[in-house]
Amino acid sequence: MTTERQKFGETAESMAAKFIEKQGYKILKRNYTTKLGEIDIIAKEKDTLVFIEVKARKSGKYVNPKAAVTRTKQRKISMVALYYLKKTNQTGLKARFDVVAISSLHNHHEIELIKNAFELAYR
Repeated sequence: MTTERQKFGETAESMAAKFIEKQGYKILKRNYTTKLGEIDIIAKEKDTLVFIEVKARKSGKYVNPKAAVTRTKQRKISMVALYYLKKTNQTGLKARFDVVAISSLHNHHEIELIKNAFELAYR
């Protein structure tokens, strides 16, 4: 990953964190990393634990950020989420997967929160 892409990704994750906090989420962890993979943000919304994938694209490049959360990516996020739930002894907690999609063009950013973006994927 180039330095420019890393900076863009970090900026997008910070924007997403601020955005979801304004929506009432409480951020518990950012960039939760295990040998299985990474989850961008783990947060709580009321009584639900939420695993959040942040996808950002500069407009006109590649695909829509929402479409970038492929089935393979969903499986990887699901495995990390299950690991987190077991590791923190929270397997009985209500949980879901959200996606924050950010499209940027010049200095204009469009942010979309997709709640329940996908179901637990393990196959």
